[in-house]
Amino acid sequence: MKMYHALLFAALVACFSCEKSTSTEEEVTKPETEVALQLFDKSATLETKALYSQLWRIQSKGFMFGHHDGLIYGREWTNEPGRSDVKEIVDDYPAVFSVDFAELMDDRKNTSTLNAARKRTILEARKRGEVITAVCHLNNPLTGGDSWDNSSNDVAKQILLEGSATNLKFKSWLDNLAEFALSLKDDNGKAIPIIFRPFHEHTQQWSWWGSKCTTAEEFIQLWKFTQSYLKDTKSVHNFIYAISPQRDNNGTKQDLLFRWPGDDAVDFIGMDCYHGANTQAFQSNLRALQELSQEKLKPCGVTEIGIEGIQNGGAPYTTYWTNEILIPMIGKKVSMVVLWRNAYDPLKQGMHFYGPWKNHSSTDDFKVLFRSTVSLFSKDLPNMYVMADKVTVN
Repeated sequence: MKMYHALLFAALVACFSCEKSTSTEEEVTKPETEVALQLFDKSATLETKALYSQLWRIQSKGFMFGHHDGLIYGREWTNEPGRSDVKEIVDDYPAVFSVDFAELMDDRKNTSTLNAARKRTILEARKRGEVITAVCHLNNPLTGGDSWDNSSNDVAKQILLEGSATNLKFKSWLDNLAEFALSLKDDNGKAIPIIFRPFHEHTQQWSWWGSKCTTAEEFIQLWKFTQSYLKDTKSVHNFIYAISPQRDNNGTKQDLLFRWPGDDAVDFIGMDCYHGANTQAFQSNLRALQELSQEKLKPCGVTEIGIEGIQNGGAPYTTYWTNEILIPMIGKKVSMVVLWRNAYDPLKQGMHFYGPWKNHSSTDDFKVLFRSTVSLFSKDLPNMYVMADKVTVN
């Protein structure tokens, strides 16, 4: 296996100066088999069902590269239409645009300076045919604190208590989300599908919905309450619901099923993996993710990943992209890998960046990842909003 990886890396480096291949590798790809998938929302829009089918099918072709907030701001710029740290390196946008819906929902709705940019960039990404996924770092609706306020074990209880002040506040936040989601329309006036992952990293203790503040039953009830309210009360039918436990160490399928709300309540199996340079841990979790995806017939993806500052042992990790992303992902049926954000820091006083940016020491290595035929960027995507061949979605 080590020799295989060494030869593979050498081949990748040899292709470094070449243009990215447009081959679909049909000559080595087995014929696709018929498959029937199930969505939580039986009234999902045709475009949402189409995206879901493509998320399944693309896993056999490669992985989509994504970047959180990467169209809204970058290391040296903020809120400049058309910009992307990734594009400035490889002349292509990420295939997946990850965005945070929290400030569109909670008490920051009318004060956030970036909400207009969030909508603008979602529309731009959809126009190019890219995939949009959304997380929610929601404030604490009981205490008034932020997402990381885990001081009370009663938040979920109060949300689920019909008519309580916290229940009414949380429902008003969902109302805001529904209004925004239903306002997202493509050029044909169709609702834009969103891979929505509420209550992410619920395996951790840091959030008010996490393992410290909720019981398993409360978390599952909170998940289902949110889904039902959006679908049945607010008629939001353009969401694909993704769960995303955090898995940083060696893991199994059972670890990914932590507080699983049920096969009928999860559409997409995500995984946030901040494994650093522990490549073995990433490999074990990727294998588990792929196996679970195939068993449950649900597409899967790495919904967050990265090393802050792209460092290894305090030094720049100049081969991060090939060592920690590309080589582990080869041969895996996983639809996406989404890097966390590059904070706007034009004076470069901090190290809060996870993706590449122009003139960073890892950019040459990033170009190796980009030119691989298994990494998919915006221009590599098929039409993600028409049904994939031999896939039906119910």
